[in-house]
Amino acid sequence: MPGMSHETYLLLDAVVTIIGLILLITRLKLHPFVALIIAAGFLGLSAGMPVATIVSSFQEGFGGVLGFVGVVLALGTMLGKMMADSGGADQIAETLIRAFGKQRVHWAMMLAAFLVGIPLFFEIGFILLIPLVFIVARRSGVALVKVGIPLLAGLSAVHGLVPPHPGPLMAIGVFGADIGTTIFYGLLVALPTAAIAGPLYGSWIAKRIPGHASEDLLVHAVRESAAGSLPGFGVTLLTVLLPVALMLLKTGADVALPDGHAVRAWLDLIGHPITALLLALLLSLYTFGHARGRDARQILGLLEKSLAPTAAIVMVIGAGGGFKQMLVNSGVGDVIGHLAVQARISPIVLAWLVAALIRIATGSATVATITGAGIVVPVIERMPGVNRELLVLATGAGSVILSHVNDAGFWMVKQYFNMSVTETFKTWTVMETLLSVIGLGFILLLSLVV
Repeated sequence: MPGMSHETYLLLDAVVTIIGLILLITRLKLHPFVALIIAAGFLGLSAGMPVATIVSSFQEGFGGVLGFVGVVLALGTMLGKMMADSGGADQIAETLIRAFGKQRVHWAMMLAAFLVGIPLFFEIGFILLIPLVFIVARRSGVALVKVGIPLLAGLSAVHGLVPPHPGPLMAIGVFGADIGTTIFYGLLVALPTAAIAGPLYGSWIAKRIPGHASEDLLVHAVRESAAGSLPGFGVTLLTVLLPVALMLLKTGADVALPDGHAVRAWLDLIGHPITALLLALLLSLYTFGHARGRDARQILGLLEKSLAPTAAIVMVIGAGGGFKQMLVNSGVGDVIGHLAVQARISPIVLAWLVAALIRIATGSATVATITGAGIVVPVIERMPGVNRELLVLATGAGSVILSHVNDAGFWMVKQYFNMSVTETFKTWTVMETLLSVIGLGFILLLSLVV
């Protein structure tokens, strides 16, 4: 454009492209997979990239992301399905509820969701655990919202901040962060954040909005399991947390042992996310499968069913990787990075802010994380010493803010808790926003010491 520098044009081009992406998803109701492909192609053409490199750039980004994330997502989904179908999630929740007692049952629900949510997508964890919310509220006489908000906070905190969830995994790949360190920092941030946004806020808001379960949903959702039919608590915990423990062990070995050390090499192999999840899945085939009386054919059926719901998520993540690569190859990323350096904006705050804006506009935490990471990644090239693991967490924290009417999770909570739109805003939306803002606060505090 006449009178406009190339850098300004690229920045304007990126803004227009992202606005267009948001409109395609929100107004035209186009699937994010298709919308991201269109946005990537438009950005490449309008930024003046050679036509021959536009498709290859998208392919590079798509394949680069799915080469790692796709495998991990498939293994994690299979592990989650085995746990869900065996009743392992019920066992964790019921054991914690017995241990905490009636007066602190809301803390038990938060911890149960936190543990169960590690290998499960948010929506799956929600559907899996919502019957327990109804049962516990009915048995204990505690308000439904006081029990439910802590559970939602536990699930949402690990969804946004702790691998192997797709958002953090994608951001780890984009920023080149260490997965073990990210898990460790993520757990440090997610647990106190979930405690404040969940049990503490839930107790306060439940006095004003107690919530009442829909009788129709109660009939279909509540299923009380016989205690004797559930896998043991210790076995369940061992199986679910095995991949996390192995990945943390790898990180410890990388810190304590020198390059080339044989033990470190083996621990790096065992603690790699793909290996760690594979080992946990193989263990679950026994603990959640054969030990529960299932034969090989039944287990195969469960694993096959588990993969179908993840297809859309995998495709969106891959398309997001392609869009990210277009931002990098077109030069837009360098311009944004240069502006951030000049403005002296903290990369952590920038990552949170970009992801938060996209989340509010699109309603998708995954799209917010993918796009936000792609926009912010050039900044770390211009600001050496930035902690990449904290950038992952900041992007994840921004991606869960202010869930509202363009988010499917908003309507799920409204229907299951039988609340009005206004009540859902005051409970679920505020809880999500607290998770995001408090999470950012803890991340900034952590950045002072790591």
